[in-house]
Amino acid sequence: MPTWFKFSKMEIEEVLKALKTSENGLTGAGVKARLERYGYNEVRFKRENPVFRFFKQFKSLLIYILLVVSVFTILIGEWVDAVVIIGVVFINSLIGFIQEGKATKAMESLQKLVKTETKVIRDDKSLSIPSSLLVPGDIVKLEMGDKVPADIRVIRAKNFFVDESALTGESVPVEKVPVKLSESDINKGEFKNTLFSGTLLTEGAGTGVVVSTGSEIGKISRVVQREGVKTPLIKKIDDFSRSIALAIIAVAAFNFIIALLFGYEIIFSFLASTSLAVAAIPEGLPAIITITPALGVADMARRNAIVRNLPSVETLGSVTVICSDKTGTLTKNEMTVKCICAGGGFYEVAAMKQMVKSDTMDQNLRTSQNHSD
Repeated sequence: MPTWFKFSKMEIEEVLKALKTSENGLTGAGVKARLERYGYNEVRFKRENPVFRFFKQFKSLLIYILLVVSVFTILIGEWVDAVVIIGVVFINSLIGFIQEGKATKAMESLQKLVKTETKVIRDDKSLSIPSSLLVPGDIVKLEMGDKVPADIRVIRAKNFFVDESALTGESVPVEKVPVKLSESDINKGEFKNTLFSGTLLTEGAGTGVVVSTGSEIGKISRVVQREGVKTPLIKKIDDFSRSIALAIIAVAAFNFIIALLFGYEIIFSFLASTSLAVAAIPEGLPAIITITPALGVADMARRNAIVRNLPSVETLGSVTVICSDKTGTLTKNEMTVKCICAGGGFYEVAAMKQMVKSDTMDQNLRTSQNHSD
């Protein structure tokens, strides 16, 4: 169970006692100790070492095959082919390395732009601090328009409503109250005394105590970062590479055996078979596979979309069905009037707007004509 769950079933006094805090807030020493224990209240993207990110671009079966082939081309003295193959592999990795570096920097810049501050009570004084410095036990003051900075148990509330559509998809604001939850509320999934990080206060004001940092949204983000699922394109390329490798080995072995049967020397037979294998390898394929998604990433960037991994572009392009929440995702999460019933009749708002627009244009035209007269 998440940390906030157990606190939702406690009385306010029990919550404060369990967190070793009070309505006067934590002390400076207490905050420092808890910051060292729990860490910063933020979602941190794992920053890869540039060297590791570069060599990660070699993580492909087709690249492995090309590197092995380049070794054989050197052994048989085909230096031009060896330079071409190694050059293709290097350029392929360099393109992916540069693109991922740009995407990482863009995401870090966005993170810096969304830094928020929160009003807290510490040492019985009201302060405004960066949300990243919040720790469990902090007393937080919130009002309409504030974004909830952490998972918080409400201890005081006045006409307190929160928009939880970011988590639940429900567009109607939920009222929050500083009471212990009943079993009925828990069974219904109505956690009316808990504020969740990332949600938005739409009305009222209140005070709460931070029960956990990192939040549910942070957990989702960390899970997503750990996922290393191969895209459809990568799977197909790996299957193709495996097939072509087996086919080339089989043909080269067959050629080697036939050459021996016809009386050729072993060294000549080996060199001829190796040359055949090198000629059959599609050296330009990795470059095409990298450059094509890179063009797609550049096009996405012009449309203000950041893509971290090149193969993700192909995955997005191959999507046929999107399962998505509607409210706030496909829609604006705003109520709008579409039809008005008045005087026994129905009126379409869009048609009324057009009428008002036409009347305004006519009035402006008459005004301009009067001025010209």
